[in-house]
Amino acid sequence: MNNDKEKLKRDEFLLRLANTKLLALDVDGVLTDDSIYVGSDGFELKRFNISDGFYMVLAQRAGLTLAIVSGRYSPATDSRMKELGVKHVLQGRKDKVLLIEALLHELSLSYNDVTFVGNEILDISLAEKVGLSIAVANSCKEFIDVVDWVTERSGGDGAVREILESWFLAVKRNPKEYLS
Repeated sequence: MNNDKEKLKRDEFLLRLANTKLLALDVDGVLTDDSIYVGSDGFELKRFNISDGFYMVLAQRAGLTLAIVSGRYSPATDSRMKELGVKHVLQGRKDKVLLIEALLHELSLSYNDVTFVGNEILDISLAEKVGLSIAVANSCKEFIDVVDWVTERSGGDGAVREILESWFLAVKRNPKEYLS
């Protein structure tokens, strides 16, 4: 039996993306290449894609609200998101639906207003609730099976920039207008 959810056509994807009020992003495997570097003292390093971050800044300047929704806490994530100006950094709770509920209430949004980008089975419950769910290209099959759209790029290799380039296209704005 095949449980694959039928994927949206490009024009349907852009229409749904244009209605996004909150873009919620997982970290490990979405904003990173799913690797961490840990020293003997426990110090953790992550590799973030610069182009993803650049477009996150531009999208925020254009009025898109971003949130980080990560099951594990990482000081490296806090540091990078502070640098990018992401105000909503939710970490350290495996149940991402519960993790994001208070933020939705605070922003007076519903799950239908949210686009969520994930990559792993831990992300399925949130992906099934939001208005638009996206998997990065190198996501696990179980996650790809339940989402509306799959990127061409892998996590940590420009997948978030790919999504945000589509968002700019969908809302008919030029990212160059937000460079300053």
